[in-house]
Amino acid sequence: MTDQSNGHFEIPPEMRNMAESSFKQARDAFEKLLANAEAAAGTMEERGASMRAGAKDIGARALAFAETNVQASLNYAQSLAHARDLTEVMRLHGDYVQAQMKTLAEQAGEIGQLVSRTAMDATKRH
Repeated sequence: MTDQSNGHFEIPPEMRNMAESSFKQARDAFEKLLANAEAAAGTMEERGASMRAGAKDIGARALAFAETNVQASLNYAQSLAHARDLTEVMRLHGDYVQAQMKTLAEQAGEIGQLVSRTAMDATKRH
């Protein structure tokens, strides 16, 4: 696990592949969330002025979620850089994936509620 020439910890290819796969899954889930939010916002904007405020709120939340998720990824990468051994890498990875999946589910739920609320408000006004 260490490079004998310089004493640095090296992550085995299998671990690196597992981490990349998890990053891809998290990225794909978040991109789907953003695409759905953007599609919903676009559809809502077509309904007229009463929907614009809701669409703006959805866009603002999606952007805030993106910032949160990027920060979490950066924090995770930084923690991996300071890992002392494979056991710590595995723990950090498990913690990150678990936390990120929970966060993405919560974010999707919040966006869904915003979309529903905006749609209901628009139908009440028309």
